Amino acid sequence: MLEPRLTPARGDIAAKSLQGKVTATRFVEGESFEISQPIAPLRESPSAEAMLSTQALKGERVTVYDRSGEGWAWGQLEMDGYVGWLPDAALARPATTPTHKVTAIRTFAFPGPSIKLPPSESLVMGSHLTVVREDGVFAITREGWYVPKAHLAGVQSHAADFVAVAERFVGTPYLWGGKSSLGIDCSGLVQLSLQASGKQCPRDSDMQQSRLGRELDATEARQLQRGDLIFWKGHVAIARDAETIVHANAFHMATAIESTSEAFARIAAAGSEVIAIKRL
Repeated sequence: MLEPRLTPARGDIAAKSLQGKVTATRFVEGESFEISQPIAPLRESPSAEAMLSTQALKGERVTVYDRSGEGWAWGQLEMDGYVGWLPDAALARPATTPTHKVTAIRTFAFPGPSIKLPPSESLVMGSHLTVVREDGVFAITREGWYVPKAHLAGVQSHAADFVAVAERFVGTPYLWGGKSSLGIDCSGLVQLSLQASGKQCPRDSDMQQSRLGRELDATEARQLQRGDLIFWKGHVAIARDAETIVHANAFHMATAIESTSEAFARIAAAGSEVIAIKRL
């Protein structure tokens, strides 16, 4: 069965590539766009009041299959395949191939070569930019923004330790569907951290459980290693070592580091037991 979160198909319209696999009134090729805003919400339905499924970051590519006529576009994100509704205002035709990505958890884009200028925009980790030239400590993007070079890296560069990336988000507010240092959820933290280290990662915790790593047996699970992923129903945490985890969670309403044993006991008391531990 096709996963609906990753399948651009509705009863009235579907991707041309799905013809013969799904039932729909019409099939369309879709059009390629990129995210032009720093963060764009991808929602379950074409409304600002609809649930946030995930977020797309600047420079991310999306294939659009339909438009609501009221400011919303229905499409599929290229990076993780998630399907949903994005604001039309957040989309632009792809102009160039991104050359760099933001590696700081947040940074500013200035209108000129001075940090004293009011920023033109704020950007978050994982955003993709096209740098056209450099000016001292700044990289100048195709938009004319001046971004600190220290906060960027080439699109093919990767962090050495995805757990260290996750640890940088400690204190970030919890946000269902969030995927940035302004707000993040448990699976968003895992996805963003793994992507920063060059590893493909699905968006939701159940997908991560089924597709990432190998499951540890009971003996192995007693000796957690850095980078192990711990799954409960609807939740995932990252082992920092044998005794602590880092996770975005609604109990703290933030990304937090806590004792593994205390977290296990607290979550069990709330009625949820560990269902799998995966090693990458």
